[in-house]
Amino acid sequence: MTDLVCQNCGHIQPYTFRSSNSCAQCANDWLETHYDYAGFCDLVRNQQLSGQTLWRYSSVLPVPPPVAPTHVGGTPLLHAQRFGGLLGLPRLYIKDERYSPTNSFKDRQAALAVAALVSNDIRECVIASTGNAAVAYASACAAVGIKLWVFMTSVVPEAKLREAALFGAEVIKVSGNYDQTKQIAADFAQNRNIIYDRGANSIPAREAMKTISYEICEQLGWQAPDWYIQAVSGGLGPLGVYHGFAELHAMGLTQRVPQTAIIQAEGCSPMVQAFQAGKSVAEKVVPNTRIAILSTGDPGKIYTRLWQRIQTSGGTMEAVTDEEAFSAMRLLARTEGISVEPATAVAFAGLQKMVAQGQVNPEELIVVNCTGHTFPVDKHVLNDQWHIDVHVSDTQQSAPQEGLQAALEQLNEKATTVLLIDDNPDDAQLVQRILERRKAYRVYRATDGADGVQQAIQRLPDAIVMDLMMPNMDGFQVMSTLRQHPKTRDIPIIVVSAKDITPAERHHLATHTRAVYQKGSLSPVAFVEQVVSVIEHKERDSEDQ
Repeated sequence: MTDLVCQNCGHIQPYTFRSSNSCAQCANDWLETHYDYAGFCDLVRNQQLSGQTLWRYSSVLPVPPPVAPTHVGGTPLLHAQRFGGLLGLPRLYIKDERYSPTNSFKDRQAALAVAALVSNDIRECVIASTGNAAVAYASACAAVGIKLWVFMTSVVPEAKLREAALFGAEVIKVSGNYDQTKQIAADFAQNRNIIYDRGANSIPAREAMKTISYEICEQLGWQAPDWYIQAVSGGLGPLGVYHGFAELHAMGLTQRVPQTAIIQAEGCSPMVQAFQAGKSVAEKVVPNTRIAILSTGDPGKIYTRLWQRIQTSGGTMEAVTDEEAFSAMRLLARTEGISVEPATAVAFAGLQKMVAQGQVNPEELIVVNCTGHTFPVDKHVLNDQWHIDVHVSDTQQSAPQEGLQAALEQLNEKATTVLLIDDNPDDAQLVQRILERRKAYRVYRATDGADGVQQAIQRLPDAIVMDLMMPNMDGFQVMSTLRQHPKTRDIPIIVVSAKDITPAERHHLATHTRAVYQKGSLSPVAFVEQVVSVIEHKERDSEDQ
């Protein structure tokens, strides 16, 4: 790196690890790095970038590669065909940061921060964290023999605290919010004269994040996506990623700077609240979310800088509920086989919301940051009913035949069943696939109304999904028959039909069904959530009785 450039007055000053982060001329506290960009462009054009880690971009990073680097960076960019197909986004990609040493993009931050410590012969460090950064720093410090003090709030899952301690870090659990924890950590570091890593205000930490955008563009053939989407707590990640996209565009290596979508948990969304109110400064909030990793109540000046960048290059900020995040987490696992932590699921839930609001176009190339692993995870993600208990025998000996038969009957009773009544096999297959991506339902199919009535009486499903237009016995006749039969009159019915429904028919359906969907405008995500809601409501009613 050659120098630092003040983003307020343009003053240029040299960089050292212990130098002030403020401009020597105007005291502005936001300085950005400047490198030999022409030399880097020559490396790219001559295909001379070497290695598979983030250090392949070392000529545009503020610290030299460590003597014994760990494998950080070089994570895959995955084409999310099934999840994207549900959203109508054929060009959806996932930047899978779970392949980093501690399964988090925070490993990039730790790699550069620790390399800076080593190059300056610093052997002790203090950080404050909501979880992932603590584990990443603990791992990186352990690899080079640096003593690390980690301050975390008491709401961080115990497994995260234990994992940081496993790497040898001194873990201090603070009964307070994250902003209070940061203050205590800073005071502790000052009192003991230990380096305190300040996250976004640390040049190595901030510059580390831009390697994500460098990798994305290189993996796309030096092409920038239309959108970059990330869940946010403090905002260091997307701030650094944006800086990387802007650098590449300024060098002429890419054709644009992507729009950025910042997604927060609704219970801790100071950035979103300020953005939607048209404010350039965010007000502090008290976190109220079960997703502890995203519980930064005061984003400070980082929000203002993200807001300024969105004004320049476009983008948005959205908030989603914890429940929406948990739902997206389950859907991603069942469509792509990718298990992420709730904090990452917030980003995918935000994308779903953006699609529903028409903020993204189907032809756009979209990249979502994917980091962290599902487990440990709060039990409410899967609830307590994520499995079916089958009792065969009280001992470990072979069970008698009657015990096996009873177990099978018990399994049949507990498994959730759905009956599809539709004479169009393609439509029925589509609905079945949508349902099975959400949960392992037992799905039965009937090809006409009469068969549907017979199966409904015989199988007594938890829900019925049916068409209206069928030969011999149409959907209205099926509904009337089922409502008159004592065994089937309370089974919830969802209609999915291509028929133009008259006002009188719609009124009739409203009294006999739980929901009506037109096939031409069917939203797979909304449809499956409606089916699940109907089934779960029915199950709760049964338990109450």
